[in-house]
Amino acid sequence: MISVRFATLLGSIPSPGTDRLEVGPLTFRFYGLMIAFGVLAGVEIARRRWAERGGDPDDIIEIAKWAVPAGLIGSRIYHVATDWKSYQGDWFRALEIWKGGLGIPGGLIAGVLAGAIYARHRGWSVTGLLDASIPGIPVAQAIGRLGNWFNQEIFGGPTDLPWAVEIAERHRPAEFLAEPTFHPTFLYEALWNLALAWVLIRLDKQKRLRPGQILPLWIVGYGVGRFLVEGVRIDAASEILGIRVNHWVSALAVLGGGIWFLMLSRRPEPVEDPHDLDELELDVPSVVVDDDVPAFGDGETPDHSGTESAT
Repeated sequence: MISVRFATLLGSIPSPGTDRLEVGPLTFRFYGLMIAFGVLAGVEIARRRWAERGGDPDDIIEIAKWAVPAGLIGSRIYHVATDWKSYQGDWFRALEIWKGGLGIPGGLIAGVLAGAIYARHRGWSVTGLLDASIPGIPVAQAIGRLGNWFNQEIFGGPTDLPWAVEIAERHRPAEFLAEPTFHPTFLYEALWNLALAWVLIRLDKQKRLRPGQILPLWIVGYGVGRFLVEGVRIDAASEILGIRVNHWVSALAVLGGGIWFLMLSRRPEPVEDPHDLDELELDVPSVVVDDDVPAFGDGETPDHSGTESAT
């Protein structure tokens, strides 16, 4: 309620006046800084959740060394592949990652896959690590989306709502040069991701998810949010049959993630063996030997007369 009143009083959300931070001879792009902060937050969440499960939190650091670079490469490849027309004639621009242009679906697929492969190589529990790590990903996404605010990109159609974002004229589409404020779709997606992370953690703590289910549930949640936000965006995008590519990808994510989630819910839960010898003290009857009776093997032979042989 307080944030709504503040937005109403403000009238709109101003965009930053610069997209970089200069410290002496060094220049840092806020877009890259937000991605870095997001990665740090996601890794820390995963470390704490993995430690709560009895794991070594440093395992997450080792996985991140592979998953994060793979995610960045995958996200850039996805962006260039789905917007290849923008790079025709000057393919070197595809390497200018600091200017924006990261396709989140590609980064998520590459990052999660690389992390899972590395964990399997080390002999760690892939399912356990994914369950611990997944909620940190939407938090990282939410923080990373602030980079779009500094770049004044990824916004929606014109609006005069109190939370509209102000976009400088040089960043507006030609058909909207006279419109000063737009839907902050990057903010919508960030808030959706934060809510999704909260739901995932809540359900996990309440033990309402089976091992491995948090991954497909996150895929479904992200797919729904991205599908909705994509419908508000007005930036140029590649299309298939007149529909934005990210709409297709989001729909497939919801469908595939939903089927995966249901399949895991029907799989029988692992049953702990109640006869685990390491956990139980067995009451084994002892054999009492009468000192007056010679023990076998001491030269004495038992008398079997009058007895039946076992068959």
